[in-house]
Amino acid sequence: MTTHVSLPDPPSMFLITGLMAAGKSTVAQRLAERLPRSVHLRGDVFRRMIVSGRAEMGFELSGEAERQLRLRYRIAAAAADLYLQAGFTVVHQDIILGSGLAEVVRCYAHRPLHVVVLCPRPAVVAAREAGRAKRGYQDASAILDFDRVLREETPRLGLWLDTSDLTVEETVDEILARLSDARVNGADNT
Repeated sequence: MTTHVSLPDPPSMFLITGLMAAGKSTVAQRLAERLPRSVHLRGDVFRRMIVSGRAEMGFELSGEAERQLRLRYRIAAAAADLYLQAGFTVVHQDIILGSGLAEVVRCYAHRPLHVVVLCPRPAVVAAREAGRAKRGYQDASAILDFDRVLREETPRLGLWLDTSDLTVEETVDEILARLSDARVNGADNT
């Protein structure tokens, strides 16, 4: 049985980001399971809803892919806001790197928000990628390219966790223990 934890400002929002194969989906699901009245919002679902005209996502984005990515972020933020208004804590999980992180944080400026960036070492990401059925990277150099964007171009907002040596449970425990480090905005500090 899952033991629920209380948040100091329920309901609130969590934004979990990081590279593909960083553990975002698993960590977000487990975190949502630990919170009472919660939702796990998977941002990529909005990309997959596009049936015709969907642009491919990759390291280099076309203009159309960039527009669709920004649309995906806005739709996810709107859905998250509706869940929050209904009294749910939202755990929004997506790949949000570079300047996109600050852009998405601005979408949540009027709400209590905790940002968690999962940043395991590239070798760990490569090992996790190799163990997955789905493939997100063309090759090992792509992992290094994305990792560079994460570490060098993504603003240092919220809680950055090197989860290379942490289990999923340890990662969720660390997030819950360090809520004040993850907090980026809300009614009392916007």
